[in-house]
Amino acid sequence: MLSSTRRLLPSASSLTSNNCNIVSRATSMMFSRGMTILSSESKEEFKKENYNARMAKTRRPVSPHVTIYSFPICALASITTRVTGCALSFGAAGLGALELIGGNGTALSLMSDIGNSGLVLSSGAKFAVAFPIVYHYFGGLRHLVWDNAPDMLTNVDVEKTSYGLIGASVLVSGVALVV
Repeated sequence: MLSSTRRLLPSASSLTSNNCNIVSRATSMMFSRGMTILSSESKEEFKKENYNARMAKTRRPVSPHVTIYSFPICALASITTRVTGCALSFGAAGLGALELIGGNGTALSLMSDIGNSGLVLSSGAKFAVAFPIVYHYFGGLRHLVWDNAPDMLTNVDVEKTSYGLIGASVLVSGVALVV
């Protein structure tokens, strides 16, 4: 009985050796990742398939699409600031191109024609011009405040200023409709 017990218990040298092997295997598993080895044939097949075909084969869900993801108000405010900046750039370039192509006073006569075309069209045009200007300007002021007072840059304050930015821009742009 004693001899069989001795055979079951490992010696001290083999225990140390086994521990080192276990630690080295665990370490290598932590710092390395499994790789898929492709043969030349499967590599060519992989290149031919697109992402949707590969996902259909695996029957795994695709990542959520932008249309079902709920963006936080801070992200929407940031995206809107960039979009209004682009709109302002394209609007200025369009007016400049209109003046270059149509001659002196073409943009002014176009704006006058839009202003005289009726309440609905002229109000929509005023809002379409006023909102990007006001929103982008207020967004710039908000960033200027954040740059000079970084303690206001908390998640709660950023969310509050995002709502304030949107509300103030709509309000000021609405006032521009009656002016």
